[in-house]
Amino acid sequence: MPSTSATPPYSPLADHQGVLRRAMQSLFSEFDALSEGTVIVDADARVVWINQRYAARWGFSDPQQAIGRHCEEVIPNTLMRQVVETGRPILLDLMESEQEPQVVTRLPLKDDDGRVIGAVGFALFNGLQGLTPLLARLAQAQSELAATQRSLARLRRAKYSFASIVGSSKPILEAKRHARLAAQANAPVLLLGETGTGKELLAHAIHGASARASQPLVSVNVAAIPETLLEVEFFGAAPGAYTGVDRKGRVGKFQLADGGTLFLDEIGDMPLPLQSKLLRVLQDQEIEPLGSNQLVRTDVRIIAATSTDLPALVAAGRFRADLWYRLNVLAIHVPPLRARLDDLGALAHAIIDEIAGEHAGRPLELTEDAVQLLHHYHWPGNVRELRNVLERAVMLSGTCRLDAAALRAFLPFDVDEDLSAVNAAPAPMAGSPARYDEALATFERQFFTRALEAAGGQVSQAAKRIGMSRATLYRKLAALGMRVDATEAG
Repeated sequence: MPSTSATPPYSPLADHQGVLRRAMQSLFSEFDALSEGTVIVDADARVVWINQRYAARWGFSDPQQAIGRHCEEVIPNTLMRQVVETGRPILLDLMESEQEPQVVTRLPLKDDDGRVIGAVGFALFNGLQGLTPLLARLAQAQSELAATQRSLARLRRAKYSFASIVGSSKPILEAKRHARLAAQANAPVLLLGETGTGKELLAHAIHGASARASQPLVSVNVAAIPETLLEVEFFGAAPGAYTGVDRKGRVGKFQLADGGTLFLDEIGDMPLPLQSKLLRVLQDQEIEPLGSNQLVRTDVRIIAATSTDLPALVAAGRFRADLWYRLNVLAIHVPPLRARLDDLGALAHAIIDEIAGEHAGRPLELTEDAVQLLHHYHWPGNVRELRNVLERAVMLSGTCRLDAAALRAFLPFDVDEDLSAVNAAPAPMAGSPARYDEALATFERQFFTRALEAAGGQVSQAAKRIGMSRATLYRKLAALGMRVDATEAG
């Protein structure tokens, strides 16, 4: 026989509605109890309810005295009417008054059809004491952000000026003169010269003397970035464009350099597909981040540099002719160190002073006979190699006074052998003088052959000894038609 006290059937809708009503009532009660004051207005922004302590704050001994009044008559500076008219909440606001300011939140009230029928406001705090911990953390975060921004700004300013370029020889003075003229223009600049000649230093000087000096200088070494990452590095990526990009996406170097200068080092190593995109950016001043269909305007001045023969790359189909013409507006040839040996002494002393500063002011001296010894070497690695030799000599010689005897051990080859090999080189036939590029190629073949022999056929060791990167040495060997066996790869 069935029981007469059976549990009534479960009604999810009825139960959920009940829970919802209870939650709304509880939420309102909790907010009212925790806040400094609560007020409710109708669709005309007239007060329909205000609690006792809030009414007293605004000069009403009895809350009923405020009922029916426009909200502004009760609470000066309130924005409750704005919430009613727009239907949008004001979640956190600072409301000024003749007393302490209040931190308030305001929410619209809507009927089942979504129409605004009023608004409710909660005064969360009297004054800012209740927000002191939050404000302290906010102030700390703002301070750290400002410090980071200042640090980034310093990193993206020009580190060198024209005064940083040591030398008074005719070739370097001519390069500096052209660079100063380029600084006054806004066209692309192309710096041509061997590795280690100081092209990056000159790029910094041009930016620092230009009208863009207060804006960022962003550098990209094209040869140092994997080909698969170059497009993202240049143009950035939209949020979620590929695995590994966070929700905010990635900002590219063009956007980082907006308003300033983008220095593209070793541009001869840029892949052909990216060359076409760079050309379009130079023409249109617009970029399209990876994974985005939206074009972004940029205002960037390009300074490019290369140690390769770009016209030869153009002829070989490895560099776009139209990009070459676009970049070759203001071309500046940075002379190799062997073409400005008059500057060698000043450069060596300046480098020694820098090294001394880096070693906590350790007093260092470079003697005159050491400088004369430096003149007997041809410096294929240019100023970078000179610094490398002097720095190794300072660190490993154990002396603060570098003379010729102390310095000789740190030159890549025995100087006497190097000179005799050069002096023994066959002279060009009379009446048929060798071209400069032919003479240079002959010298480089001899030099690299001796470098590989001295390093036991190991390319990496040879590159290290002559102050050149392994990739650059491989590239030069290939350009000269010099084969490197697998056993020589080192």
